[in-house]
Amino acid sequence: MKLGFVSAIMSESSFKEVIDTAADIGYECIEVACWPQEKATRRYAGVSHINVDELDDNKIQHIKDYMKEKGVEISALAYYPNTLDPDLDKRGKYINHLEKLICTAPKFDVHTVTTFIGRIKDKTVEENLIEYEKVWKPIVKLAEENNVRIAIENCPMLFTQDQWPGGENLATTPAIWRKMFEIIPSNNLGINYDPSHFIWQHIDYIRPLYEFKDKIFHVHYKDIKLYKDNLSDVGVMAYPLDYMSPKLPGLGDVDWAKYVSALTDIRYDGYTCIEIEDKAFENSDENIKKALKLSYHYMRQFVI
Repeated sequence: MKLGFVSAIMSESSFKEVIDTAADIGYECIEVACWPQEKATRRYAGVSHINVDELDDNKIQHIKDYMKEKGVEISALAYYPNTLDPDLDKRGKYINHLEKLICTAPKFDVHTVTTFIGRIKDKTVEENLIEYEKVWKPIVKLAEENNVRIAIENCPMLFTQDQWPGGENLATTPAIWRKMFEIIPSNNLGINYDPSHFIWQHIDYIRPLYEFKDKIFHVHYKDIKLYKDNLSDVGVMAYPLDYMSPKLPGLGDVDWAKYVSALTDIRYDGYTCIEIEDKAFENSDENIKKALKLSYHYMRQFVI
């Protein structure tokens, strides 16, 4: 396994600054945020460390040469929109950019794109699965044609009032994964596995690793801390941020030794990236880099 981080946390830094930081700390790879150049609609969105709309052969080669010089690889090109957005104009724009990433990734010798399935938040799972089949079959076909694997993160995107009641990402549970992979049984469609999202859903975050071992294309390391007094007060049907908070690895409720042990059990030897969303470390560039260093040193005891 190779250890990296998701570049979105360094939203105010250039691509070279991200790579320099990774190399200085010791990271081996970066999941590169590749949003279109537009105003962000939520935290960690809208970050574009590689703008695929401005690439040409010279820029691509320059990026590849710089990363080789620094000894840092790209684990995946990352873009996390709601590709099932009920607003068809927005949906079309999101899909178009995702397809650009799928076609661009091989030019960097990268064969993974990380994203969400999306969801129509006020429709049932069953209704969303029908929409998923219609929207995602051509996307997956394009990925197959380009030899690119699409890794879907299991984040429910259900945190705030505007995402209520169903959230903005369908791929949230093992039960839904089974249905998704039955509807589109492609070797190019899989999972970007993040254990933290199972913590607050009260789902076993170890067991699915074994069942879906052939579908795990990319791995996140992000922690979650449950505030049990808050949970007892508001209940599981409240907005999740009312009773939990993202934390650096080791500062929350994920048992990282058990998690990485399970990854070794299933012989996972791909890219693993720390995703930092801990508000306690976001008030300055200095604290962001401190978070990257702390997370690196903590996870290095498991990933060598």
